[in-house]
Amino acid sequence: MDLDGVEQVRLVPWAEADFWLLRRTNSPEMTEHLGGPETEEQLVARHRRYLELPAGCMYRVTLAEGGETVGAIGYWECVWQGATVWETGWGILPGFQGRGLAAQAARALVEVVRREAGRGGHPELHAFPKADHAASNGVCRKAGFTLRGQAGFEYPKGNPIRSNDWYVDLRTAAA
Repeated sequence: MDLDGVEQVRLVPWAEADFWLLRRTNSPEMTEHLGGPETEEQLVARHRRYLELPAGCMYRVTLAEGGETVGAIGYWECVWQGATVWETGWGILPGFQGRGLAAQAARALVEVVRREAGRGGHPELHAFPKADHAASNGVCRKAGFTLRGQAGFEYPKGNPIRSNDWYVDLRTAAA
């Protein structure tokens, strides 16, 4: 929902037919903070992982009015500081960036994952954008995540980066 309370995005579970979206998000512009574009083989493997997540879910982000696809968001399990937590990540297509759609999608995803936590899922949802990625850090802030600090990561494997650790305590009610 936006500030006026009008739903602007919907989350549609990832499907076999969504491979085209991975190709669209695989540009140098969209992968600048993720180690660069992937090969076709890597995209096929990513698509399979999205379809077969053992826990969590990937979604296409669509406009509520008209259903046009504007990007992707999802959540999956990861081990962080010795505990299993949910991790999230997203990408909004360039023609739709700067409209607050990523923050709206992230808020919607938090509510989906909060329901999962209520059924015995993990108590926290984390996002780990690169520390210097202003747009993704802004999404975290606008979506109600709390900044815990910085952490070192390898992403992709073999590429050391500095990331911010943003999280939502899923045991607390939405603000």
